[in-house]
Amino acid sequence: MLAIRLLSEGGPDTRLAWLLWVAFGFFFAMVVIGWLVSRNKGSQPEVRAEAHEHGHDNHTEPHAHAEKQVDDLVVLEGIGPKVAKVLNGAGIVSFADLAKADAAEVQKVLDAAGLQMMNPEGWIEQAKLAAAGDQEGLAKLQAELKGGRRK
Repeated sequence: MLAIRLLSEGGPDTRLAWLLWVAFGFFFAMVVIGWLVSRNKGSQPEVRAEAHEHGHDNHTEPHAHAEKQVDDLVVLEGIGPKVAKVLNGAGIVSFADLAKADAAEVQKVLDAAGLQMMNPEGWIEQAKLAAAGDQEGLAKLQAELKGGRRK
């Protein structure tokens, strides 16, 4: 019935078709701009939060991090590459750093990075053993953990 009425009237009214094309052009431009921004986001250098929090200027202590031991935090149960990168960005680069970290402060860093489901308490416990060089104790603890949490 509707098709008969549209055909008898000579077709649809196309006086506002230009508005549809403008909206389509705007949408396409936003998609292209969003794609370009997301592509460039990965190439920007990360700003270390630790230096800004403590009032340190990167120019005054150029070798502060060069002397610091860096450990592979991924060996701890429950920490993957993404979490390790977030922790490193917060200045936690070694087992000793993580061992002396406050669980609530680490949780704030994880929450800010969108990793709210993580629980750093098991990581800190493992980091204390790893920092002390207790590989047997670490292995025993990791056998009791799943995803960094007690089973």
